[in-house]
Amino acid sequence: MAKKALLVMAYGTPYQESDIEPYYTHIRHGRPPSKEALEDLKMRYKAIGGVSPLKDTTKRQALALVEEMNKRSDDEYELFIGLKHITPFIEEAVEDINKAGIKEIETVVLAPHYSAFSVETYNKRAKEEAEKYGISVKSVDDFYRQEPFIDYWVEQVEETMKTIPEDEHDKTAIIVSAHSLPEKMIVENNDPYPKQLEETMELIRERANYGHYFTGWQSEGNTPDPWLGPDVQDLTQDLYDEHQFKHFVYLPLGFVCEHLEVLYDNDYECKVVTDRNNAVYHRPPMPNTDQRFIDAMANEIEKL
Repeated sequence: MAKKALLVMAYGTPYQESDIEPYYTHIRHGRPPSKEALEDLKMRYKAIGGVSPLKDTTKRQALALVEEMNKRSDDEYELFIGLKHITPFIEEAVEDINKAGIKEIETVVLAPHYSAFSVETYNKRAKEEAEKYGISVKSVDDFYRQEPFIDYWVEQVEETMKTIPEDEHDKTAIIVSAHSLPEKMIVENNDPYPKQLEETMELIRERANYGHYFTGWQSEGNTPDPWLGPDVQDLTQDLYDEHQFKHFVYLPLGFVCEHLEVLYDNDYECKVVTDRNNAVYHRPPMPNTDQRFIDAMANEIEKL
């Protein structure tokens, strides 16, 4: 029986208000944010209760995943969590793996779609650090095609549509979204990320063909370069103007749990638009630790 490290990687979140500035500075590659930008981010955290539930949910997801892998495998997995923008950083997690004397790492990022700008940067950081210690690394690139993942979201659409009168299904917009990325990076790398979101939408629509489906993007960064669009807020208003939809169902399935981007960008910002237009806002629960979500990742790890 081999001993392996399961390295679960995620974006990370400030743990308290005093963490927000260093966290934001790290996201900005060491450049401190302007006073206005910092206050804006603090305001967003205050609007969702002060801190994001992301830290605790990431831990619960990782624990559920290592438990599932140890059920399935003859090997013994030990869990390590590495974060992109706050301690424990990915490099710190790999250092801990080395201290534990483990020579094999299998990694997964808590994000269903692949991009060189997102998932690949996590995997690269893990591999570069592991090379210093002679540790081998195998990494999951994506898991959005996994049937349990699609099963989860099909059920969310079906359950949500049950709350909408049947004669209003045709007046329902279903908006599938993920975190926006800079357009330039996508074009220069011929990056599959936007196509993967479209493919996910089609896989869901094949089985839950209600209303009208659209893809949107959210949570774009504050840079001068254009990011992938349309933004979900703008898309909501445009769809209302063009079609007078009565119901808007948001599936932010590029994310994996309730956190700032979902609780603020969807539940606050998009709801402002639906309320303004007297339309009904719907946002089903995120996967969090649903067994289907855990199985989707475990199935991909088993292929490594």
